[in-house]
Amino acid sequence: MDSRQIDTFLEMLAAERGSAPNTIEAYRRDLSDFAAFLKSRRRDPEEANADDIRKYLEKLHGAGITARTTARRLSALRQFFRFLHAERLRDDDPTSAIDSPRQGLAIPKYLSEEEVECLLVAAERRSGAEGRRLMAMMEVLYATGLRVSELVGLPLTALSRDGRLLIVRGKGGRERMVPLGEPGALALAAYMEVRNRYFAKNTKNSPFMFPSRARAGHLTRARFAQLIKELADEAGLDRKRVSPHVLRHSFASHLLANGADLRSLQQLLGHADISTTQIYTHVLEERLKGLVSESHPLSQERGRT
Repeated sequence: MDSRQIDTFLEMLAAERGSAPNTIEAYRRDLSDFAAFLKSRRRDPEEANADDIRKYLEKLHGAGITARTTARRLSALRQFFRFLHAERLRDDDPTSAIDSPRQGLAIPKYLSEEEVECLLVAAERRSGAEGRRLMAMMEVLYATGLRVSELVGLPLTALSRDGRLLIVRGKGGRERMVPLGEPGALALAAYMEVRNRYFAKNTKNSPFMFPSRARAGHLTRARFAQLIKELADEAGLDRKRVSPHVLRHSFASHLLANGADLRSLQQLLGHADISTTQIYTHVLEERLKGLVSESHPLSQERGRT
């Protein structure tokens, strides 16, 4: 696939749709893989047809690629060919006749409320300024369900004046307001007392809430993930089960289990489509079963004559 066409498409994603750098890089990888496949068939991208795409999907299946990954790559191809069609670089969209592979519903991995509490207790035991920072990040993550990239990249201006609300810029540049709750607000306030003294001295005038000497200017996702793994060890949990994304899933699952609805959760998580939020319906199902079991008159044991 011509690199100029790929670059033009990716530039459009960044300029017109405000796609995140990680999203753009994922599109680049997927399109480059399809480009290599086309090259082996001696076909240029503008000549690719539905049969080429089907053969590519068959190749992925034969290589043991999961249905989820295959669906993601097909989605990248759909977006790319729609772009070519819209720009009149093609007369048709060859992906319109391609069905997406069937995927089983993946139940997200999450921790129990007791396990999250163990992590928070372990963070609270940490002393000094770094302990306050880690405690603040853990409380904010569990209180808001932010994506890890959103958390580490929070600007100082995201925090409301009363310290109880975050204005988060998520995927596609979409902004949302997320309440912190008292534990998160208190932990963040305690951290802010030491932020300038210990963390901003080498990053003067840093706009980030969690500044760092890293190239990005803030604490990296990898470093935060490493800190969470250390907390898991200290809390006696399997570190393989603990990650920033698992805590995001835990936030969502616990919120639903305690009475939240999917639409509210969608807004808090920053999902553009409710279908993304529906991966948590397993929690709703369990809650509804419990509601019927406890409240429906026919579910109660009754004496029989």
